[in-house]
Amino acid sequence: MLDHTTIQSALEAVTDVYGVGSIVSQKRVERIDVRGDTVVLSLNLPVDDAQVKQRVEADCRLEVKKLGGVREVIIMTKGARPRLGAAAGPARPAGGPGPVPGANPFDGQAPLEGVRNIVAVSSAKGGVGKSTVCVNLALALAQGGARVGLMDADVYGPSIHVLMGTSDRPTQGRVKEIAPVVKDGIKLMSLGFLTEKGQPVIWRGPIVMGVVKKFLQDVEWGELDYLMIDMPPGTGDAQLTLVQTVPLTGAVIVTTPSELALVDAEKGLEMYRSVGAPVLGIVENMSYFVCPHCDERTEIFSHGGGREISDRLKVEFLGELPLDPHLRKVGDEGRPIVSSDPGSPVSRAFVEIARRIRAACPVA
Repeated sequence: MLDHTTIQSALEAVTDVYGVGSIVSQKRVERIDVRGDTVVLSLNLPVDDAQVKQRVEADCRLEVKKLGGVREVIIMTKGARPRLGAAAGPARPAGGPGPVPGANPFDGQAPLEGVRNIVAVSSAKGGVGKSTVCVNLALALAQGGARVGLMDADVYGPSIHVLMGTSDRPTQGRVKEIAPVVKDGIKLMSLGFLTEKGQPVIWRGPIVMGVVKKFLQDVEWGELDYLMIDMPPGTGDAQLTLVQTVPLTGAVIVTTPSELALVDAEKGLEMYRSVGAPVLGIVENMSYFVCPHCDERTEIFSHGGGREISDRLKVEFLGELPLDPHLRKVGDEGRPIVSSDPGSPVSRAFVEIARRIRAACPVA
């Protein structure tokens, strides 16, 4: 039977990074998760030598796959000593919001080969429709002829697989470890592909950071014009890992017109600015509601707040989207509105916002 104890016993055969004992006896294995026929290992390997890490990871895959019934082994590795100015970031002066002058918080960044633009779709507050916006913007960009990837960085609440209507699983890549799922011409990667329905993800921050780096560096994204990243709410580990791992083209901040959402949107925007990451603009979602019977427009959550903070903070206002029950319905059904109803006013609004994102990207 494929369980924690059986897998741990198999890993006893993997020699430790320092050549003495096994990775189990030296307590390098922090977590083992079984997701159907996929095994997810979280390892702490305190060495800088990439070849040693690769050897340990390859040996782990070999031993676990010997058990049978295992289709995929995903390994999250942490523990290398950070270089000055890399993962930990630079010290900040007392009372100052920005980086130390002359320090480089992005020493650990490396471009993703073949990926021209990396765009984070973000919000500091949950419940503003960020994932729906991210999915439909990705589809709108693809309909315009762009090569698009879509990465779900919301480890605790992945939703891209639901919104895109696919239960496929990633496969072994030809060049890199993981080949993404492809749906509607878009390359997809989400932890939702690797977890069972209803199964919670109970991981601490370092493992979340490892997942984000894994999806960036070990997925076979290939040639892309845009890698759209659906970020989790907030301004924590996932956001910092992203900006310290890859050069971000820019962030798109999603908000609603409500005062609370606007306060959080400003916090999210300032977070990206504080680490030197560009902000492409703001999208106001749920901006208004149009009655399907009488066409009367109602501003349920107020209106215009997104444009107001765009003007005040000197970033582009990318557009507004209505509160539309049909948008919610087709999203729940795994039929995003841009692909299932491309002629609708909401779809046209997404296409216009995508056009502005293309114009704002330096490499369009």
